[in-house]
Amino acid sequence: MKAVTVTRSGGPEVLRVTEVPDPEPGPGEVRVRVFAAGVQPVDLAIREGFRPPGLAVEPPFVLGNEFAGVVDRIGPGAGGRRIGDEVLGFGFLNGQAEFVTVDPARLVARPAGMPWEQAGSLSASGQTAHLALTLLGVGPGDTVLVHGASGGVGTVAVQLARAWGATVIGTASEPNHDYLRELGAIPVAYGEGLVERVREAAPQGVDAAFDAAGRGALEASVELVADRSRIGTVVDYAGAERLGVRPLRGERTAERLAELVKLWEAGELRLEVAEALPLERAADAHRLVATGHVRGKVVLTA
Repeated sequence: MKAVTVTRSGGPEVLRVTEVPDPEPGPGEVRVRVFAAGVQPVDLAIREGFRPPGLAVEPPFVLGNEFAGVVDRIGPGAGGRRIGDEVLGFGFLNGQAEFVTVDPARLVARPAGMPWEQAGSLSASGQTAHLALTLLGVGPGDTVLVHGASGGVGTVAVQLARAWGATVIGTASEPNHDYLRELGAIPVAYGEGLVERVREAAPQGVDAAFDAAGRGALEASVELVADRSRIGTVVDYAGAERLGVRPLRGERTAERLAELVKLWEAGELRLEVAEALPLERAADAHRLVATGHVRGKVVLTA
């Protein structure tokens, strides 16, 4: 099969689409024929040499921690799925390939009508946003600041916070402000003067801040939010330690993913795919994500 392979740590040029043996499902696993796989900022970090807790791997390895496709083989003792099931799911690596093996407990059913590109883009960003807002205790009556609100994680975070009863202020570049208004957020431009712009947009104050962007977002957040336990980041862990705010980490679960799918089915969650590129253009996908200006997600199709 074809797979997006990290040949050594470095920039996008170290990525190769290589031919590797088709994986066979082991005991308790199923194999999924992948149709779409999202590209996350963490994929870029892993390519450059970062290793999240629990992931000890050295090149060559296959990238990709979210995917959507069709179950095509069942391993010994694997239950809960049948050949032909259309699914979306998650793992730690190996999703950016034509096939991936996975514990069926990490899969949920793809709803009728959900485009493959959206299905392949939902798990990582959606679960990151859901987990972050849960840890920050976002709920009715809150005013929440979402940094990087037009990206993959931010797009979901804005909509979840709104669904949970919060007022949302979202930072983004000017071209994405109308998009944020459509999602229900009050847009503000990031950069110099951000604190003053947020205070103007939220004269009642800000209760919580979620950083999905970096670029000084935490420094602005501590000026705006009194309770540092309600400031968190999924990108700037060094800044979180320095400023005494929360690094937001946790386990992904099929239950959380299923909740997000139900919101999509109910018409309450919009998923934006900026680009869908073939596996062979994985390096281009990484360059797009690295700009920090992608609206929604970049997806690879297999």
